[in-house]
Amino acid sequence: MNVINNIRQLRSWSTINKGARCVFVPTMGALHDGHAALIRTAREIAGQNGNVAVSIFVNPLQFGPNEDLAKYPRTLIEDLGLCRDNGADMIFAPKAEDLYPTDRSIVLQETSLSQRLCGASRPGHFDGVCTIVAKLFNLVQCDDAVFGKKDYQQFAIIRRLVRDLDFNVVLHGVETVREADGLAMSSRNRYLSPEERAQAPALRTALLAARDAWKNGERDPAALERLITQTIQDKAPSSRIDYVSAADATTLQPVTATTELVVIAVAVFFGSTRLIDNIELK
Repeated sequence: MNVINNIRQLRSWSTINKGARCVFVPTMGALHDGHAALIRTAREIAGQNGNVAVSIFVNPLQFGPNEDLAKYPRTLIEDLGLCRDNGADMIFAPKAEDLYPTDRSIVLQETSLSQRLCGASRPGHFDGVCTIVAKLFNLVQCDDAVFGKKDYQQFAIIRRLVRDLDFNVVLHGVETVREADGLAMSSRNRYLSPEERAQAPALRTALLAARDAWKNGERDPAALERLITQTIQDKAPSSRIDYVSAADATTLQPVTATTELVVIAVAVFFGSTRLIDNIELK
């Protein structure tokens, strides 16, 4: 497994491996079993003769001024072991100064899908995501890219990025990997106190309650949102809900009569730790 720290080395690696299918998994490190599932999926897509590339980079552009950039966990040694054990061929782990010149003056801007859900409370976040993903796609020169669907809004925006900027990259979404009690795996789960960790599975419980209501014929988005809100408040009294929102899974706009796939997304604070989750309804 090659570990690469700068752009020159990455371009050299890409030149040497030109012609072999490259499947890319972008991450911010602090890897867990959810990331391992993404790398294994990439390995399956790449096949025996392809390459799996993983980036480990905590992107400063997607953190707001009061967010957790400074304390975001950085566990590179452990991350490299997880990548190796799950079939990665190359790790790109640059420093911020390698990707962002001090006089940089260009960023990408998303103006539609980022206006609701997480984007509403994290202004500029998805502009930072789009900028780094575009840079990494250009640098890695991948044929495919694998993303988890836990951050549903991010996946939808990157899908739009690929479409609107004509990247020749095939995207693959992987279902959320969960703990035994249903909590979505996240690097931020380590911040939860024991009491908060015990209550955090309420997010999944609430989403499943909405799915059951949907199966029983409930089609009113507001009613589903109220059901989820009440369930979280009952089962996680120490939490603070940021949002509960039913949306069109493609546009992330409010559900209409023509919506084919509904996604209900939630974001909930436990202390200063913000957790997200979602469920698709069709």
